[in-house]
Amino acid sequence: MNLTNQKPFIAGNWKMNKTVHEAIELVTKICNSSSDLASETNMVVIPPFTALNPVHEILSVGKVQLGAQDVFWEEKGAFTGEISPLMLKDAGCNYVVIGHSERRQYFNETNETVNRKIKTALVTDIFPILCIGETLEERKKEETISKIDTQLTEGLNGLGKEEIRNIIFAYEPIWAIGTGLTAAPSQAEEVHKFVRAKLAEKYGNDTASCAIILYGGSVKPSNTFSLLKEENVNGALVGGASLDAESFIEITKEAIKAYKEKK
Repeated sequence: MNLTNQKPFIAGNWKMNKTVHEAIELVTKICNSSSDLASETNMVVIPPFTALNPVHEILSVGKVQLGAQDVFWEEKGAFTGEISPLMLKDAGCNYVVIGHSERRQYFNETNETVNRKIKTALVTDIFPILCIGETLEERKKEETISKIDTQLTEGLNGLGKEEIRNIIFAYEPIWAIGTGLTAAPSQAEEVHKFVRAKLAEKYGNDTASCAIILYGGSVKPSNTFSLLKEENVNGALVGGASLDAESFIEITKEAIKAYKEKK
């Protein structure tokens, strides 16, 4: 698949939710309800590791794609408890979330480890979804752009133009994740615009113009349209709302509607 921002990209991060049975039930409902949406959007479900294979067996007959929530930076070895990109590829994954704020906060993820994971995922032909975002304190101190700049600079260190074109970017303000708070469309657009400008400065306008930049942080059906109507917002990384098939499908429909209107 060639990455393109010509249609909205909607990814559902299930986090540490759903047993295998529950995951099968949820993804079956999503697939049954999304057949008429496949041509107008890119849809990805991101279940926990234990459900990757069972979910992939269902997705193999549809247009919804599979992602994972994290990956290690080596392809194999004595790293107890870790999952390699080769294992993810074998499980049917096309995408992997890297640098989510919860991984940074609870598991000491750094920009350096994010960079290593991105490089390994790319070598294995898995598209990384690079998460970036600021804390509430950093936003209040007007340090948002500085924080995003550092995360991009260090997270993309050593990567060339062709590699950048295979990375998806997800701006997730930490203060909006799981809190019910959502960045105003203008706040999201400000950061997304900066990300695109940063990519243009370092990798050229052609690379920046086709980059997929998602918004994440309490995305729900009621705010999807207003967020995706912004010029530089290409989709959403959905958390809690992706755990309900009806809600996830409605978000996808709102995203398609917003894309049609802004074009």
